[in-house]
Amino acid sequence: MHFRVRKTAHIFERVGLAMAGATCGLFVGAYVGSAIPQLTTQGFLLLMMLLGFVGFYLGIDTPQLPFDEAHGQIDAAELMSSAGTLCATLTAFVSVLVIVLRLDPHMGWTWLVLFGWIAGVAMQIVAGAKARMRK
Repeated sequence: MHFRVRKTAHIFERVGLAMAGATCGLFVGAYVGSAIPQLTTQGFLLLMMLLGFVGFYLGIDTPQLPFDEAHGQIDAAELMSSAGTLCATLTAFVSVLVIVLRLDPHMGWTWLVLFGWIAGVAMQIVAGAKARMRK
């Protein structure tokens, strides 16, 4: 019984994190889509949300490298996951700032936010998959 409760709590936590990632993706998609007319589509918003959902589900709470196997090595999956989370949430934060404060930044910043978001969630997805493929 105790195991099932812990497992259920872990699933709730991961789904909650994934929903936070989807929300971040929605903000990035809303900002970038409003600044780049070709990306003003529902499909683009859904793609940004899906990337956030998958990235935050896999990339946050990755299984750590066991201490007996680490031998002073850097856990690449853990480092990539944390860097990806920082990058993705930073771009989402910037997107919210631009939307709420009604700023009009240079188009270069918009592209930087888009590429930063994609890079961040890609790092999360790769790190999460790598960490889960360990023995």
